[in-house]
Amino acid sequence: MAQVLFKGQPAHTSGELPKVGSKAPDFKLTAGDLSDVTLANYKGKKKLLNIVHSLDTGPCAASAKRFNEFVKNRNDLVVLVISADLPFAQGRFCTGEGLKNVVTLSMMRDRHFAKDYGVLLTDTPIAGLCARATLVLDENDKVLYTQMGPELTVEPDYDKAFAVLK
Repeated sequence: MAQVLFKGQPAHTSGELPKVGSKAPDFKLTAGDLSDVTLANYKGKKKLLNIVHSLDTGPCAASAKRFNEFVKNRNDLVVLVISADLPFAQGRFCTGEGLKNVVTLSMMRDRHFAKDYGVLLTDTPIAGLCARATLVLDENDKVLYTQMGPELTVEPDYDKAFAVLK
């Protein structure tokens, strides 16, 4: 279990992020067209997982926009923005913000992803959602970088994630 802060108060997760050097756990998440998506859908590409509790919050929205800008000229990389938001809400957000370079995925059908990645919040007013985290995976799903935000209301450290991907 990891501890982070939510508005300055301790918050706990269901586990720990996957270790750097390990193989990332597979997942089954829901895409905008309501299809199931797994890591295999992005085989052969580097993956940046931008895990957020909801795109309807300022820091989560800001991170999706920043990662969208970073990936716009990268054919070797896919940015996956993963939240508990419904695919319809994720689609409206991306359309409204003009985001065309990120892929949004929803945990609407179950929370196994959040448990397997150790980001499921267990004891805050937003329990059941994800703690903010950033992971970088290589083309073979090996974990190259992880960061769980120490404060859920603060944006991730973009520069560290970008440095791993340069």
